[in-house]
Amino acid sequence: MATKIRLARGGSKKRPYYRIVVADVRAPRDGRFIEKIGSYNPMLPKDSAERVQLNVERVQHWLNAGAQPTDRVHRFLDAAGLLKREARNNPKKAEMGQKAKERLAAKKQAEEDAAAAAAEAAAEASE
Repeated sequence: MATKIRLARGGSKKRPYYRIVVADVRAPRDGRFIEKIGSYNPMLPKDSAERVQLNVERVQHWLNAGAQPTDRVHRFLDAAGLLKREARNNPKKAEMGQKAKERLAAKKQAEEDAAAAAAEAAAEASE
């Protein structure tokens, strides 16, 4: 059975609270899970000790058993010193989309045309 260490959402509307659980990959996000191994409260300040709570022994047990953490849980485990998470690199993140590039090119062309027309008008006016 393939297992994941992931977040299961709880809490009320606009007040999220997450349990860190070990669950079968086929189970629904908030559905059946095998074991609760921690909690995450995003409403608390980032420097709060109660923001992320983990049962380190059980986490280590499930990692040794082959459970794969999701990206967010992997970040928590890296902060706790249980796993090493490699930094990701996305060099195309800052690139504009195709339509934005087309709009920028059209805007530059319009500015160049306007500047050329103004220079032409100034040349005719000085004659």
